[in-house]
Amino acid sequence: MRSISLLVHNIRSLWNVGSLFRSSDAFAVAHLYLTGYTACPPRHEITKTALQAETWMPWSYEKDPLTVLAQERKKGSTIVALEKAKGSIDLRSYDAPDRLLLIVGHEILGVPNTLLQESDAILHIPMHGKKESLNVAVAAGIALNQLRHG
Repeated sequence: MRSISLLVHNIRSLWNVGSLFRSSDAFAVAHLYLTGYTACPPRHEITKTALQAETWMPWSYEKDPLTVLAQERKKGSTIVALEKAKGSIDLRSYDAPDRLLLIVGHEILGVPNTLLQESDAILHIPMHGKKESLNVAVAAGIALNQLRHG
């Protein structure tokens, strides 16, 4: 089975963090990395949304996401960011490797350029409505599903 880890950078909403724990559990994420100013358990709001998935999901906090990227590269992970950006690849057409780290970022600002530049690929979810983005937790769930089953 493909090994997928998730890096969650600078997420403001505790409810989004909880939802990311829950989706990570659902899609067998190997490790959830919380970075930047993303809140960490224990927090009531995280537990409420995660339905306690934060109690069994492997996770850690590291202020600097570049440290996590270096660690994951040493393990052989391909680094992919989920962001609508110039040159990004349609998530549905991405041929995922056996080991990868998916990066998601801030609810408004997205994944910062420093992390995009360190990524091996930038993926986007095709949008068909007037909006050009989704809630970060929803987008991560869609990406994890595609990467797991696509």
